[in-house]
Amino acid sequence: MNLEHVFLCGNPALDFAATLRARRSVRFEMFVFGDRLDAWYLESGIVDAVTPAGESDVERAVTVREAIYELVTARVAEEAFGRGALAVVNNAARRPPAAPQLTATGRWTDATQEEALSVVARNAVELLSGADVPLMKECGNPECTRVYIDRSRGMRRQWCGMDSCGNKLKAAAYRARKKQAQTVGAH
Repeated sequence: MNLEHVFLCGNPALDFAATLRARRSVRFEMFVFGDRLDAWYLESGIVDAVTPAGESDVERAVTVREAIYELVTARVAEEAFGRGALAVVNNAARRPPAAPQLTATGRWTDATQEEALSVVARNAVELLSGADVPLMKECGNPECTRVYIDRSRGMRRQWCGMDSCGNKLKAAAYRARKKQAQTVGAH
């Protein structure tokens, strides 16, 4: 599977939750090593520099990620939040966040692992208590478990992304229709 981090969901907390891919099938973990977590923080744009992650930082990030995912899926299903997941996200959000600094060349955010994770948790708090809640949807690909914000006209978006899921499903549906037409035509 592709090791590149993707940012399709419309919110850093949703993209963070999506770093465990294909939760219902092969379960592909993006944060196997600390450098992958560091890369996510940098590629997401929430920080410009981060102290290197140790094993405990990865474990903490995975715990927060799973709590965010639990809360997001509860919100999408219009179910109550689990107390444990709430406590995990709120505790991470209570930590001091990364503070941007003004430099001669612009904004620069240097963060510790705890500060970067706090930014993600705060994004989750804002998302799950804000105006975007009705726009959250789970990807229509049964293999994908990403939740994204649907800002499309008429809220008709079906997939987290066309390249990652939409094209695959459209191609599979086309092949199935073509095969069915050939079978029907053969009789």
